[in-house]
Amino acid sequence: MEKAPGPPSGERRRDAAATRLRLLEAARDLFAERGYEGATVRDIAERAGANQALLFRYFGSKQGLLTEVVARGGLEQLRETPAEELFETSLRSLLTRSADGTADRSLEVYLRSIGRGDEAAGTLRELGEEYQKALATLSGAEDGVLRADLAMAWLLGIGLMRTVAAREPLAAADPDTVCRLVLTTIEHLWTVPTDGTERAAVPEQGATGTERAAGTDQRTGTDQGARTDQEARTGQGARTD
Repeated sequence: MEKAPGPPSGERRRDAAATRLRLLEAARDLFAERGYEGATVRDIAERAGANQALLFRYFGSKQGLLTEVVARGGLEQLRETPAEELFETSLRSLLTRSADGTADRSLEVYLRSIGRGDEAAGTLRELGEEYQKALATLSGAEDGVLRADLAMAWLLGIGLMRTVAAREPLAAADPDTVCRLVLTTIEHLWTVPTDGTERAAVPEQGATGTERAAGTDQRTGTDQGARTDQEARTGQGARTD
């Protein structure tokens, strides 16, 4: 009895590629939701609708799967995004979900997985270092690497509060509002004053920016007026003598 012919090789390759992609997407989402340690191979295979044996055939191990998830997400985003747009792009990826489910979730994976097991540490540490290198190019200051670390700390802190802790009001805040507030403030981090010094403005308690500016102008005018009056009186006294 002759054996029934299998599907053409081209069709098998397409099926294999589709299965591989489903495994990557399932792993991306589960790593982001539960962390590397919390997402099991069985759970990933079930969500992808695939056999566990295929996961090991395509990726070798769970760690190999994580490496490719990070490479296709965070590292690819780093290569394709101009450094000056990276912080905002990364921030928006933490604040929003794409309708087609293709958004990069590498920073969420990082948040939920870093420091919770040695197996994933190397891959995630590399991701963090690559982000740091890219952000450090945004400042001409000698401490540019420190500034990049501060930016990363803020970025990950926002992700932690919004996606992991789900703390209100940040968890439900409009992404555009969050981006506007954060980006306006962080711009100062990349700016190096021309005289090489950092000046921190100390606002008056309870005053708005406009009120503080007006108050400064008013005080300056008052001080100048007082000095002018004093000089005039001094001059008149001198002439009388």
